[in-house]
Amino acid sequence: MTRKRRLLSGMRPTGKLHLGNYVGALENWIKLQDEFESYHFVADWHTLTTDAEHTRIIPENTREMVTDWLAAGLDPQKSPLFIQSQIKQHAELHLIFSMLITTSRLERNPTLKEQARDLGLETRMSYGHLGYPVLQAADILMYKGEVVPVGEDQLPHIEMAREIARRFNHVYSPRQMVFPEPEGRLSQFPRLPGLDGNRMSKSLGNTILLSDPPDEIRRKMRTAVTDPQKIRRGDPGRPDVCLVFTYHKRFTPDGVAEIRSGCESGALGCVECKQRCADSVISHVAPVQERRRHLEEYPEQVTEVLHEGNQRARAVAAKTMDEVHEVMGFG
Repeated sequence: MTRKRRLLSGMRPTGKLHLGNYVGALENWIKLQDEFESYHFVADWHTLTTDAEHTRIIPENTREMVTDWLAAGLDPQKSPLFIQSQIKQHAELHLIFSMLITTSRLERNPTLKEQARDLGLETRMSYGHLGYPVLQAADILMYKGEVVPVGEDQLPHIEMAREIARRFNHVYSPRQMVFPEPEGRLSQFPRLPGLDGNRMSKSLGNTILLSDPPDEIRRKMRTAVTDPQKIRRGDPGRPDVCLVFTYHKRFTPDGVAEIRSGCESGALGCVECKQRCADSVISHVAPVQERRRHLEEYPEQVTEVLHEGNQRARAVAAKTMDEVHEVMGFG
């Protein structure tokens, strides 16, 4: 029997998930869980890199996020779900890896530069923020992750994890590879924009949550930006510059040709187009919301899933660190 390759991915606990989280990551995880031996973790330590002052909201955000994971279809029997901070070996491996990479290499990271600029942190970046790709490498390599589903902006971090794996193997175990070099796997669907056309983010107020009720989804969809040249029904539209059409391509795939034709001819007005898009989204998330209601009624199920996932992850992490200690000569 062929061994399944190991997949590792995680999310920062931001509470209830939005459609961008679902399309950009979660849906892909669910599709891959039969193909790979998957591990998915709550990256709670990573939240400290940009927001170390609001740790008390992390437990509730974790519960809400994992509830969405399960409601969307992640199977904890196939894919252990665990909390990063509950596996203390991550901190030790992060420390060891931090000795194998230079600060100048970390400072050249384009993703980190962009994030610092967006958050206004260029002149006051913390030591932990600068080194968070090293912690990310520890997260991946602790479970000997071979495949990591990521967005394109995270590919530099995967390359850094590959460099660290090579460096560790060369220094401590040249005859026996301890860590594989992970590969990044891009999502097949591009990042879903927010309702205003910018990056989808709850802080920008431009999201549709997986858990939003139908009336709220319809209300939010009415605010979505469209082709600025299509002012009234009858005006010919340009679907490829319309945000709502982007949503249709994901949530109304069977109707895309008809919608494109109606928009370009002017027969389909924006109000009707948005209504159809909202109906498609509502239909798509309905089974997710039904499972979520059950989990909200029995929250102990989420607690048990995380407890079991932590135990399974802890066992793998302990084995990895035993191997690390041995090749380093730490006994």
